[in-house]
Amino acid sequence: MSYESFYKKIPKLYPKYKAIHLIALVKKLELYRYALNTAQIYTSMLQKYLDHLYRKGYQDIRTIEDGQLSKTLLEQYLFHIVSVEKRSDSYQNQALNAVKFYLERVLERDYCYYNVQRPRKKERLPVVLSTGEIKSIFTNTRNIKHKAILMTIYSAGLRIGELINLEIKDIDSKRMLIRVVEGKGNKDRNTLLSEKNLLILREYFKNYRPKKYLFEGEKEGMKYSRTSVSKILKRAVIKSKIQKRVTVHTLRHSFATHLLENGVDLRYIQSLLGHNSSMTTQIYTHVSTKVVREIQSPLDNL
Repeated sequence: MSYESFYKKIPKLYPKYKAIHLIALVKKLELYRYALNTAQIYTSMLQKYLDHLYRKGYQDIRTIEDGQLSKTLLEQYLFHIVSVEKRSDSYQNQALNAVKFYLERVLERDYCYYNVQRPRKKERLPVVLSTGEIKSIFTNTRNIKHKAILMTIYSAGLRIGELINLEIKDIDSKRMLIRVVEGKGNKDRNTLLSEKNLLILREYFKNYRPKKYLFEGEKEGMKYSRTSVSKILKRAVIKSKIQKRVTVHTLRHSFATHLLENGVDLRYIQSLLGHNSSMTTQIYTHVSTKVVREIQSPLDNL
């Protein structure tokens, strides 16, 4: 889906009193070059907040000029989604980001009106697969296209959005690099193109002959869908009898952790992943088993 087709979809999905705000939001997000996926999430979050206001007797968010009232209404909504709907802290943050973006960027309201308390971030360690589990996933993926997709994500440490946006020209077999164009934060970067990945990509290319994007959907020249990538991995995980909670992003976490365990400097891993801060990359030092394996438990000395 493109931004253009998303615009056309909004009036069909939502009543006029909501559609006018949602279209204004999407236009501003496109202007700021946000990813379409972000626009879809923000649109969903804003329309739910508009429903909340409507139930409170406010039919148009633009009429709420009082800054303190606007802040109070937003805080009440955030409390509702946490205490009543039992939503996660990440959902609460997304809701807050969407509404704040609309109020501050679209309606150009002052930031201080909406400086509400965010939930404390939970320190969760990423799920990481062993090299044996990664091999099992590839073994249990028979379709050459599906295997190429999963191998490319793991071997290059890609996000799912980066994978589906890859074009044929982004594969540099001479320099053995994959160029990621406008990844998260609209940043370009180079990442690894492994020898094994290149071989399977060549085999896949001979069979499928994509025209523009490296991995295309049923329609020629159209991107492969996120949902399809997730389904491919889910089937492989089930066949591999892996009990861990595995998502497509788990392959990226595994890529980073396995590089660290192989002795690659954290600064290079940060560059390959496209992280702004080294603090983000350092989380993989907590899930790496290399150091832990080298420490002997005091029980063994008894």
